[in-house]
Amino acid sequence: MEVCSSLGKSAKMKGSAEVTLCKLKCWAFLVGRIQNVLSLFCAVLTENKILFHSASYQRLSDACRALESLIYPLKYSYPYIPILPAQLLEVLSSPTPFIIGVHSLFCNDIHELLDVIIADLDGGTIKIPECIHLSQLPEPLLYQTQTALSLVLHPDLETADYAFPPPRSALSHSKMLDKEVRAVFLRLFAQLFQGYRSCLQLIRIHSEPVINFHKAAFLGQRGLIENDFLTKVLHGMAFAGFVSDRGPPYRSCDLFDELVAFEIERIKSEESHSSKMLKHIRELAEQLFKNENPNPHMAFQKVPRPTEGSHLRVHVLPFPRINEAQVQDLIQEGLAKNHSIPPATRVERKCVVPAGPPVVSIVEKSSTVFNSAQRLEVVRNCISSIFENKILETEKTLPAALRALKGKAARLCLTQELSLHVQQNRAILDHQQFDYIIRMMNCTLQGSSIFLAVN
Repeated sequence: MEVCSSLGKSAKMKGSAEVTLCKLKCWAFLVGRIQNVLSLFCAVLTENKILFHSASYQRLSDACRALESLIYPLKYSYPYIPILPAQLLEVLSSPTPFIIGVHSLFCNDIHELLDVIIADLDGGTIKIPECIHLSQLPEPLLYQTQTALSLVLHPDLETADYAFPPPRSALSHSKMLDKEVRAVFLRLFAQLFQGYRSCLQLIRIHSEPVINFHKAAFLGQRGLIENDFLTKVLHGMAFAGFVSDRGPPYRSCDLFDELVAFEIERIKSEESHSSKMLKHIRELAEQLFKNENPNPHMAFQKVPRPTEGSHLRVHVLPFPRINEAQVQDLIQEGLAKNHSIPPATRVERKCVVPAGPPVVSIVEKSSTVFNSAQRLEVVRNCISSIFENKILETEKTLPAALRALKGKAARLCLTQELSLHVQQNRAILDHQQFDYIIRMMNCTLQGSSIFLAVN
């Protein structure tokens, strides 16, 4: 499994993303199923501890680098150690999140860890401890990402049951498969953060911009107030760095900015058309590839690889001894040339960052049931159970009633029902009954504050 190293994370150009030459397809094969890939992706975004172990040091460094590159445009802000030395195994007991790789020789030591997600690169499995609740991507983004990864990594799966399969499209080159996997997750982030610029609050410009992100408004507009995954992402250090780097309205733009501003409608229209989705993924992969190869040209090895059996030839002359003084002179000559030539840098062209379309709910309006009669009936039944002191029935219906109170109609229903019960019966509530009412009123006030912030 050969995986190239990174050329640098800071190099960016207009219409492109950061430079990473990791072969993500190889990493996806190492961790096994697509679900394992998504689990590790969600784990790193929700700031969990992730530990890779393998008998190969190369696989460890490749896997850690691949996972870090998947979260672009976010940047990992916690300890990142692709190969942990044996003398530093105590670092695994750190209270902070991390991405660390260890050799399989230390399996007996790492399996005692209770709050670490362990990925076996040789066996293709991951172990999630019972004490960790791993938040997943919200639907329908989870299903769409699984479908897109399946199209890229398992292209024959879609037509495997056809009696007469259609003509196979040209398979992607191994180098392009890596970029296609990255393109899938870049599309995912564009959908997840769509409209984020409308929730930015510029507090100060001089001397350095201070920007705040209105998390409650963004979650409310996206319809994901109760979603653990996005809530954890927005409160993480990676997203704080994202706001700091991408919040300013005038800066250099890249491929992610273009996706969020101009391609959201196209991505939505491709949800039910796998061929169009794959075409867009390959277009993004081409742009990622061009970013890593801005000046494509034929590369030849300076030292040709010897042919098979060349070492058995009798006439091969022994390799001459190296002249140390001559080698040192060549090194000094090269260093002198490098000092005299200015370093090659990419010119960053700054522009006004396009705002893109406004924030919309990730859930279709037809599927929202906040204002349905069934939800309102749940609220009424819960209030009746509280006033009648039916504790068991209250415990059953309270969670559903609290979820229903995220809707405006349900909050109005609560005030009406409380008013009716006060008028009909001036009952004295005990502490437990009063606590239930307070919890429902708190939920109602929180929903109302978010609604006002959004509008």
